[in-house]
Amino acid sequence: MFETIKGLGVSDGVGIGELLLVKPDEPALESKSSNVELESNRLQQALGQSLSELEDIYESKRETLGEDKAQIFQAHIMILQDPEWVKDIAGKITDDSWSAEYAVQLSAEAMAQMFEGMDNPYFQERAHDIRDVARRIIRILRGEASVDLGLAKPGSIIAAVDLTPSDTAQLNAKNIVGIITAVGGKTSHSAIIARTLGIPAVMGIGRTAFEALAQEQKAIVDGDQGTLTLNPTEQVIVDYKDRINQIELEKKELQKYIGLETKTADGKSIELAANIASPNDLERVLENDAEGIGLFRSEFLFMDRTSAPTEEEQYESYSAVLKGMTDKPVIIRTMDIGGDKEVSYLNMPEEMNPFLGYRAIRYCLNEPEVFKIQIRALLRAGVYGKLRIMLPMISSVQEVRQSKAIIESVKEDLRNENVEFADDVPVGIMIEIPAAAIASDLLAKEVDFFSIGTNDLIQYTVAVDRMNESIADLYTAYHPAVLRLIKMTIKNGHEAGIWVGMCGSVAGDLTLMPLLIGMGLDEFSMSPSTILKARKTTMGIDYKKAQSMVNDILSLSTATDIENALSK
Repeated sequence: MFETIKGLGVSDGVGIGELLLVKPDEPALESKSSNVELESNRLQQALGQSLSELEDIYESKRETLGEDKAQIFQAHIMILQDPEWVKDIAGKITDDSWSAEYAVQLSAEAMAQMFEGMDNPYFQERAHDIRDVARRIIRILRGEASVDLGLAKPGSIIAAVDLTPSDTAQLNAKNIVGIITAVGGKTSHSAIIARTLGIPAVMGIGRTAFEALAQEQKAIVDGDQGTLTLNPTEQVIVDYKDRINQIELEKKELQKYIGLETKTADGKSIELAANIASPNDLERVLENDAEGIGLFRSEFLFMDRTSAPTEEEQYESYSAVLKGMTDKPVIIRTMDIGGDKEVSYLNMPEEMNPFLGYRAIRYCLNEPEVFKIQIRALLRAGVYGKLRIMLPMISSVQEVRQSKAIIESVKEDLRNENVEFADDVPVGIMIEIPAAAIASDLLAKEVDFFSIGTNDLIQYTVAVDRMNESIADLYTAYHPAVLRLIKMTIKNGHEAGIWVGMCGSVAGDLTLMPLLIGMGLDEFSMSPSTILKARKTTMGIDYKKAQSMVNDILSLSTATDIENALSK
């Protein structure tokens, strides 16, 4: 039956296709069986099918992602073929009469907990792999189909409660026409990746609506209106195809802005850069004529694998991006692990509030050897282009000084080893904590640039969890306090003689662009697909007029008043 569900549009565009549901795993129920032979046979068949699936996935990933990314599946194959584990599962069926599903779950959990109790991080990581393999076997025993996002067929619309960074790392953008999630908002990592890949996305449709979705259901994702249309009529499909054609015409019209300098109508130069998560995003950056990369989220190199990338692996990734951008600046953020970006092999503790916890620079300063490997790779790659290093989650001058001391120590090590590296790499910080914005006059004396990370800055300033759809209306960049912190940061940065950019999602908000330009923001970094729209918008802005309206806008009392004033 035809139905339209309202959510939050987080990535522009329209996608028409079929739903590919990614359902959350459910534990096996405690149950006995009187037919031991049947359960034993079911187990053997499920083990065989699991092995076949894993071998196919391993070969596929090795071809598309490389041997290092495929190793996680090789590790799963080894677990699956462990004779002691298989013997233990079989014993729980024959000796205790448990169902095959529950026997797998019992045995896997016991072994996982044993590994978690070991001191060695490598063995602790195996606990995660054991549970993953067990979920696969249980899924097969239940007769549920496998969902591999990397093998999605053309015209797929991914639908999930939420997508983890590991999930999004698998996405094949060429085959995916839309993304739907039950939870999340404009700054969730699912949304960020959708925008980077140029995939229409609607998030926060709610768990009840998600549970009612069906596999391979015909659907339309409207990222502009924030709607999911189910079982569309032929006329609705025709109307949306007309919309898609219009969107394509608009994209072609924007091509005339390629190669032009980004300047306001009265001649002020603005830098428009792109946000990326991997070297694979470089093609979209170049297609859209970005003037640099304002944020390379290096933490994505650490995800969807069983161990940290080596210095050489990181060096190759950073070098590829720097070479690809030739003489254009590339800002690489040191790993921003934690919060909603979990990396199990790093053995970070579970926390009540991970967004306020042990993450990003806090982890790196506590684990300097891990940090040094990344800094070595960055400095070595820096010889191939205009590298800038950016430190995330900075809240104090002390953290900046500690970080810079580590960078200098790495330089000294490289000199002693006669290893070529870039010695004059600018070091900047993200301003994403209110404390950093308020103390930006002090921080500006310590660094070469600021980049305002609005996704977290808004979250921390207005005390709203940016992943909580029930209070999504309170999460807004138009809040007077947020805009005042942004203005303060730009002012303090300029008074100290450093440039100030922005790499959060607000940088791609074309309604806010005149205000931010009026405040003096030097650089905007956004999803590649927004670059040409932003250049067109910038060229229609009068900088002096934008400057003159700043105080009037910031004197308004509510976010609604500010948004209405800027939308006129």
